[in-house]
Amino acid sequence: MIQKFNRSDRRALKFPAVHPCEGVSPEILLSSLITLSQRICNYQSKLFVTQRRNARETVRQIGILLVYFEEIRDRGLTLSGSFVLCFSELHLTFQKILFLLEDCGREGARLWMLMKSEFVAMQFRMLIRAVATALDVVPLSLIDVGGEVKELVELVARQARKAKFELDPDDERASRRVLFILYQLEKGIEPELSSVKRVLDYLEIRSWSDCNKEIKFLEEEIGFDCSDSDERESPLLSSLVGLTSYCRGVIFEALDNRNAEEQTDARCNVVETLSCLNPHDFRCPISLELMTDPVTVSTGQTYDRSSIEKWLRAGNMLCPKTGEKLRSKELVPNSTLRKLIQQFCVNNGISISSTKSESRSHDITRTIVPANPAASEAMRFLSKFLARRLVFGTAEQKNKAAFEIRLLAKSNIFNRSCLVEAGTIPPLLNLLSSTSKSTQENAIAALLKLSKHTTGKKVIFESGGLSSILNVLKRGLSLESRQVAAAILFYLSSVKEYRKLIGEVPEAIPDLVELIKEGSTCGKKNSVVAIFGLLLYPKNHQKVLEAGAVPLLFDILASSDNAELIADALAVLASLAENFDGTLSILQITSSLPLLTRSLRSSTSRAGKEYSVSILLSLCINGGVEVVAVLAKDPSLMAPLYSLSTDGTSHTSKKACSLLKILHRFHETSASGLMSPAAPHERFVPVW
Repeated sequence: MIQKFNRSDRRALKFPAVHPCEGVSPEILLSSLITLSQRICNYQSKLFVTQRRNARETVRQIGILLVYFEEIRDRGLTLSGSFVLCFSELHLTFQKILFLLEDCGREGARLWMLMKSEFVAMQFRMLIRAVATALDVVPLSLIDVGGEVKELVELVARQARKAKFELDPDDERASRRVLFILYQLEKGIEPELSSVKRVLDYLEIRSWSDCNKEIKFLEEEIGFDCSDSDERESPLLSSLVGLTSYCRGVIFEALDNRNAEEQTDARCNVVETLSCLNPHDFRCPISLELMTDPVTVSTGQTYDRSSIEKWLRAGNMLCPKTGEKLRSKELVPNSTLRKLIQQFCVNNGISISSTKSESRSHDITRTIVPANPAASEAMRFLSKFLARRLVFGTAEQKNKAAFEIRLLAKSNIFNRSCLVEAGTIPPLLNLLSSTSKSTQENAIAALLKLSKHTTGKKVIFESGGLSSILNVLKRGLSLESRQVAAAILFYLSSVKEYRKLIGEVPEAIPDLVELIKEGSTCGKKNSVVAIFGLLLYPKNHQKVLEAGAVPLLFDILASSDNAELIADALAVLASLAENFDGTLSILQITSSLPLLTRSLRSSTSRAGKEYSVSILLSLCINGGVEVVAVLAKDPSLMAPLYSLSTDGTSHTSKKACSLLKILHRFHETSASGLMSPAAPHERFVPVW
């Protein structure tokens, strides 16, 4: 009867649907009511930093009623219809009281409960008066529970009717102090640390991890709020995230929960799969959600139609991503990208309709400013503070600053922009030569996040950072650092001119290939996708072949069980196979054709199948009749080829059809005895 809800089921101070106890026997109802009361009474020893008096008084009154309920149960008394009706109402109200107490004592919710203290006090008042209303109809004279117990119940009813449950004056003063601090930030005034510390002390936020829990909670609440149509609380939540992030970075020196945070963050240091090249580009820069209707504006940037239209309706005529002035409001549909996104959704089992209906409408200003000016200024102040720490701090302070940047830049475009603008990249690059393993890991991980920013890539190169990153790739103090360095090279290679510069460094590609040998699955993946990015510059093809990448890529196909890694390896092989030298290197691998045909037949990802078709077609074109003869003997190829010719993307469908025509032509000419081994390249030309 008692419903249990996880944190993910509801947002704070929002009651889920709780239903009356209809059709339940009086015995079960009483038992459930006792259990609920006991759970409420367990909060007697809970620390409430706000709503202390209201929570304590509520628990006290429910505790008295618990005695009454237990007396009825212990005596085995029979409940009449009027009792059942009353107890059903109490059961409903007690559920809501329990939710309210859970929220008041929720880990990480202290600042939010403070800012909502007036609303919370009103909720306590309403719920206790609901208890009073239910007790008014209890026919105490009809049941024998003893005079003393009856008197206690009557006392509770009287107190519940008269209880004021007002806003605690201390809570009110503290919330006003927070509002004043936010006002200062909005005006571009950095608040006095003593004033901020008074708030933190009042809320008993006394450590880095305490502050970090507050940030995580507020960010979760923003997620809940953005799913609502009105988004009324997003600005306040955003400003509080900015304030708590500022506090975490500036006030708390000791990292008392760093290991857990680093382990969590380490899982994010894997470059996205190449199943569709770079899915990061499939997210709208405004909403950060997967685009369902991508359109291109006059600056050449692409956004989801609904997001950019909302931006334009707000009167903005600057490109959200570049800041350039838009020459017109014309939105050009990007049909090619739309098809890639649709294919990405198919490959990963994502419903496009559900993606569209469930996507959260993030505030449109998250690309260049947060939803609230206070958050914007707090982030700017914090970025400048961290930049100074990276230059002038002690070794431990520099390490902590790098770690803060690593967290702040993880998923927020505006944060990255502020950190780049504040000049954090050059000192982070200097930290890569640190003899401290932790410092190097934090610095390289922070640079990875900043390298996703367009200006961040430019600053890394202009600061001479390539040599430092390549040095970590080769000689990093930990495997994790080396793997992250490879991921940075992938993001840098997204810039056309940087592919050439990276490839011109003699050790760059060989060191990436070496990491494929030594790295974990994460490291192999980062190396493979970095190599793929460099292959977009044609002159790097030969360097990849000379570094011995092909045998290692086939080792992945033969031994790995990671579908994404296999798809990435196939993507690189598909690129290499497009020219004759790449084809020759692939065919020198004894098991190359069996492994490729196996990938085509059994790959669990559609992208893997499509890359396999691309490789096999290139091998037929560049390798000639001998390759075709081997493939033509394998009848199991026909089913997946026919499937892709009808169900694959437009580009893949054409390739599958071309390969089928080559194989059919081989069978026809072989049967007629006209097949000649000469001039294979002229015979097997793809049909597009």
